[in-house]
Amino acid sequence: MSMHTERFDAFGETVAQGEHPPVKVDTSKFDADGKLKNGMYREYFKDGTLSCIGEYSNGEKVGEWRYFLRNGLLKAIGRYSDGQMTGDWKWYRENGELTQTGSLDDERRVGIWKSYHPNGALYDEGEYVNNKQVGEWRTYDASGKLTKTIRHKL
Repeated sequence: MSMHTERFDAFGETVAQGEHPPVKVDTSKFDADGKLKNGMYREYFKDGTLSCIGEYSNGEKVGEWRYFLRNGLLKAIGRYSDGQMTGDWKWYRENGELTQTGSLDDERRVGIWKSYHPNGALYDEGEYVNNKQVGEWRTYDASGKLTKTIRHKL
């Protein structure tokens, strides 16, 4: 007898873990034996393809984590520290093209962030401080021409 359950990751994708079938879904920091998750960890879409891979330490995500699209291409890559997104992150489109880059500190946007048009050209760029846009933000058209500049106050 197989059982079907679903869980959604931080990117809104349906994920499941464990052997297929039956699918076992664990939304906690604990493994099936009731112990805190430690070591390498993988989650899978319900069709069995890899959704993400990373490491746990004492039930918290740590180090580099990679998230994948259903087509197997990379969706996002970044680091965790004590379960919080931190450091440099990159996000990708369905076709594998870069869509956004930026840094996080305890899941708050910090530093320079950039977004890209589908053709790979820079769309916008600017700085975040504690999750707020600050300073000069520039927006470009798909050919790379500057189209707008906005100055944000602290």
